[in-house]
Amino acid sequence: MLTILWDNDGVLVNTEGLYFRACQEVLGEVGIGLTREQFKEISLRRGESTLVLAAQRGIAADEIARLRAARDRRYAELLGSQSWAIDGAEDALRTLHGQVRMGVVTSSQRNHFETAHASTGLRRYLDFVLTREDYQHTKPHPEPYLTALARYGLRPDDCLVVEDSERGLTAATAAGLACLMVRSEWTADETFCRATQVLSSLREVPAAVQQWAADQSSPARMRRWSAGTSG
Repeated sequence: MLTILWDNDGVLVNTEGLYFRACQEVLGEVGIGLTREQFKEISLRRGESTLVLAAQRGIAADEIARLRAARDRRYAELLGSQSWAIDGAEDALRTLHGQVRMGVVTSSQRNHFETAHASTGLRRYLDFVLTREDYQHTKPHPEPYLTALARYGLRPDDCLVVEDSERGLTAATAAGLACLMVRSEWTADETFCRATQVLSSLREVPAAVQQWAADQSSPARMRRWSAGTSG
């Protein structure tokens, strides 16, 4: 059975701007400004913590630990303020539900994931969720996706990833997985040259999945897909 491995932040929930705000606020406490471009480069492309800017200023490790805790608390507050489900997310998941296996592979902490989805209604469509606590390395390292393959007995050829950032694409391709990229306000200027396909909206994902399955799968599998989606 085909398995869709979804990223979370920026794909299912519109939370990257909230994380940027939390990082910006705590860095501001120690006189460090954080621009959108810095956030995109450090966090979304390289997959590093923006607190590296504090370390570069010579701020002590215990103070950086305090800033990290303050950032996480602020981010949790912002996540819990309303539903942040991205437009089209539930439609895409509902369309694919029952026809494919679906799970989330995210670098977010478990408590942040749970808070973000407390009112989205999206969890019911997911077969499994892997979060930061499930691996030692985060994206762009391939470990998150390799963990999903190993833990759930998945074959790379039977998996398709949905991501929105360069670090996610790097993680997926390094794990040997095909990857659909969905542009967001944070990644609209990225080329994503290694992507299987670049989409402008989540609403395009079900059709892209079906096309990928048609290109990759046996005739028997496509008959099963067509029978499932036509009902």
